[in-house]
Amino acid sequence: MPDSAPEIPVLTRDDADGIATLTLNRPHARNALSVALMTALEAEFANLAADRSIKAVVLAGAGPAFCAGHDLKEIRANPGRAFYEALFAQCSRLMTAIVRCPKPVIARVHGIATAAGCQLVATCDLAVAAEDSRFATPGVNIGLFCSTPMVALSRNIGRKAAMEMLLTGDMIPASRAREIGLVNRIVPPGELAAATRALAAQIASKSPLTLKIGKEAFYRQLDMELDAAYAYASRAMTENMLARDAEEGIDAFIAKRAPVWEGR
Repeated sequence: MPDSAPEIPVLTRDDADGIATLTLNRPHARNALSVALMTALEAEFANLAADRSIKAVVLAGAGPAFCAGHDLKEIRANPGRAFYEALFAQCSRLMTAIVRCPKPVIARVHGIATAAGCQLVATCDLAVAAEDSRFATPGVNIGLFCSTPMVALSRNIGRKAAMEMLLTGDMIPASRAREIGLVNRIVPPGELAAATRALAAQIASKSPLTLKIGKEAFYRQLDMELDAAYAYASRAMTENMLARDAEEGIDAFIAKRAPVWEGR
């Protein structure tokens, strides 16, 4: 009997020059976040957190879209509280894993990023989008308020802009997404991959230890009171100053030479 066709992975990873590119690989479903895809993403972010060769991560989508949110067909095929609770708990773990990943994560957005796909964009540390990409949290249109996407959205853009997206479900263009702070940069579609990689390469050239310290400190201080935030940030700054990479960076700056990072 002939061998069966190999199973197509729902997620692919490509590493080059200290940058890992994770590509959602369900193009036929607009890269909807099935249980299998979220499981694969969780596993890869756990691997990336421990991979010293990787300095930055790019999250992309195969086919015509970045990500259309949760897989509604899978959801309707598994009705019931137990499945729903497990699904949204898994999605929450995934988003938290991205925030807690010690490597900066950049979304490379094309096509649409809707519902949990828009949540992915808001969760990533940075986002570069094609000029013709579109964004929405359209759950309200089908009787399902985008409550979990709301968490990431409300922590990354202004309240009124977030509420407008959540209450209307309207698609917004990339220009509006940049205006409200959902994405950092918009570029012509043909330049998206190169522009995202250039940004990732710029970040990957920095001290990995410094990036790790800085990313963790950024998210931890956000919800603190002002005095507590400054006290925490001062402790983080002190620990950073004691690191070998900080000594090397300062010495290199004074000597007008390129630093050599050791990651410690």
